[in-house]
Amino acid sequence: MPELDLPQLIALAAVLGFASGIRLYAVLLIAGLMGYAGWVDLPGGLAVLQHPWVLMASGLMFVVEFFADKIPGVDSVWDAIQTFVRIPAGAA
Repeated sequence: MPELDLPQLIALAAVLGFASGIRLYAVLLIAGLMGYAGWVDLPGGLAVLQHPWVLMASGLMFVVEFFADKIPGVDSVWDAIQTFVRIPAGAA
């Protein structure tokens, strides 16, 4: 696959940063799976997302996040904790 040029890298960073503020672990899982399957060549800093251990961890956290969002009270605590995780993750 061809290397990404500057406008494509900026677009990728903008989309991943925006989406990670909504569903962080879904973004990590989908981006990692796309890189692992060979559909997308992830840039150097994101290549770690396609490692099987990272895929398993992000998949597990996605499932936890999905169910935590459905339980009243737990969703508020989850969102309060994840507020401090989503900001640096979206910036990275």
